[in-house]
Amino acid sequence: MMDLDPRLYENVSVSDNDVRNIVLSYLMHNCFKETAETFLSSTGLKLPVDYSVNVDKRKAIFNFVQEGNTLKAIELTEELAPNLLENDMDLHFDLLSLHFIELVRSRKCTEALEFGQKKLTSFGKVPKYVEKLEDFMALLAYEEPEKSPMFHLLSPEYRQNVADSLNRAVLAHANLPAYSSLERVVQQATVVRQYLQQEVGKDSYPPFSLKAFLSK
Repeated sequence: MMDLDPRLYENVSVSDNDVRNIVLSYLMHNCFKETAETFLSSTGLKLPVDYSVNVDKRKAIFNFVQEGNTLKAIELTEELAPNLLENDMDLHFDLLSLHFIELVRSRKCTEALEFGQKKLTSFGKVPKYVEKLEDFMALLAYEEPEKSPMFHLLSPEYRQNVADSLNRAVLAHANLPAYSSLERVVQQATVVRQYLQQEVGKDSYPPFSLKAFLSK
């Protein structure tokens, strides 16, 4: 239950600068540096110093993951955020697993098996990773892993999710917000709608949908 009734804030106005800063936060969070610079020049806003730090390196790391060059992403991450992967076992597992998947995608099954034995075996001692490891290893049994029941592991969306997680972790390591202002606004809007739906009724306040909102 929320402490304050969100209906008390229905008439709160949002300034143009507030909206622009939300957009700027999203652009810098996701390493759209050139777009952010164009946006700054057209609005007269100033870039917060914190967000300009290491944005080029973050972008390189993000792109390497999306391109499937996970080992290079790990190397740059260790340079930019020392001890991050050592302290974040889940993220390290996801990155190493993604490299395994890329080897399978390239039909380098022997190399994938050797990599798995060398880098992933230790994770098998932790119960929460066992099922995931079984799915990864099962890919080796298929001539066309893209058509296997684990096909989603080879999708661009899977890469994107790992890249997003790494980007958030690098930001948090630098004491910057792990989520952009826009993402937090959407999260808050979703929670508020859920609250109103419970308090007032389903028909009065349907669940918040960003897709539906943008289509209006």
